[in-house]
Amino acid sequence: MSTFVDIVRIKLKAGDGGDGKVSFHREKFVQAGGPDGGDGGRGGDIVFVADPGMHTLLDFRYNRKFYAEAGAPGGAGRASGKSGAALVIKVPPGTIVRDMATDKVLADVREPNEPRVVLHGGRGGWGNSHFANAVRQAPNFAKPGVRTKVFDVQLELKTIADVGLVGFPNVGKSTILSVLTAAKPKIANYHFTTLLPNLGVVKARTDGFVLADIPGLIEGASEGAGLGHEFLRHVERTRLLLHVLDISGSEGRDPLEDLAVINRELARYRELDKKPQILVCNKMDLPGAQENLERLRDAVAGTDAEIFAVSAATAQGFAPLVDACVRRLAALPPLDSFEEEAGAQEFAEGLGAPFAVRRENEDFVVEGPAVDALILRVRLDDAESMAYFERTLRRLGIIDALREKGASDGDTVRLGDVEFEFIN
Repeated sequence: MSTFVDIVRIKLKAGDGGDGKVSFHREKFVQAGGPDGGDGGRGGDIVFVADPGMHTLLDFRYNRKFYAEAGAPGGAGRASGKSGAALVIKVPPGTIVRDMATDKVLADVREPNEPRVVLHGGRGGWGNSHFANAVRQAPNFAKPGVRTKVFDVQLELKTIADVGLVGFPNVGKSTILSVLTAAKPKIANYHFTTLLPNLGVVKARTDGFVLADIPGLIEGASEGAGLGHEFLRHVERTRLLLHVLDISGSEGRDPLEDLAVINRELARYRELDKKPQILVCNKMDLPGAQENLERLRDAVAGTDAEIFAVSAATAQGFAPLVDACVRRLAALPPLDSFEEEAGAQEFAEGLGAPFAVRRENEDFVVEGPAVDALILRVRLDDAESMAYFERTLRRLGIIDALREKGASDGDTVRLGDVEFEFIN
């Protein structure tokens, strides 16, 4: 069986936009054909798709960089460049895509084959044909495509199941899964036999449901003891919990104390104790089970707790339990989805101001994405391009920002590799 991986960190980069073209129409007997540079193509998007055939994030452990194709530059004759192909990333259903810089959820990829755009590709730049007017008839510059950034994101797999089996290690959860479904989990008489969630489909008389065997919890799991957080995250998606108890106390523990301990851990981890529960008293075939069952019934008397006595070893008592699960699920809302806190456009464009002004000794430095894009589109040896540069500085508010920072005539201003003298 392949290694189960449920959390990884990767790098994403949408495709850069293609640069606009500087070109002039050339034709026999036509001396001044005018600018005809085409626009650059749009960069490819980053798209996530849930693949039902995937059950682990293992593939991402060896491939951590995902860069989409850039758009092609524009051509002569107003020919637009080809747009870059979208990069489709397949993940298991139930994968959360989270921005590591802000901790925001970008996408909850849970519905099979439903594409989710996480990053949009950069826009293509305009060719020089867009910059021609009655005064500037031969613009010798074009607009570059938008350069995209590399983002660090975390993929986190949270198992999708209708019902989850929870409880202490070695209480028989894996055996119950094997009895109720066709799943074949590893079963042995020692703690932490199960180190990853196992899923199976329960076929009931009226309707079926997906059952997950969540690895055994221990006291302190909510604080990370053992593999607590790694296990508890898989409980978040479930609609109903089957709280399995070793009602015989065969390992020397009191089943009533086990119930209290696990519920405390669930309460401390995102209030998972509020999920509906059914108490499953396993190992009824062992001595002491009946006495402890009566104690449990007395302890929960007056509450709405449902108790089912079963024996996974002899496969007894499961039909009423399955019927109860179907009945409870029919009355419960659909599987929880994680609220997405940032869309693709907000994620790509909302991480930082377009420019910032700071003092560095006696000079003023202007930096930021708006500045980077502007520097790419100007030609320092072309008068019309420099006039466009100055107008854009004023339009973006950079001149006003420099003035507010104390810049005066003759001060040196640096924008990337461009250095000029400030004139108010």
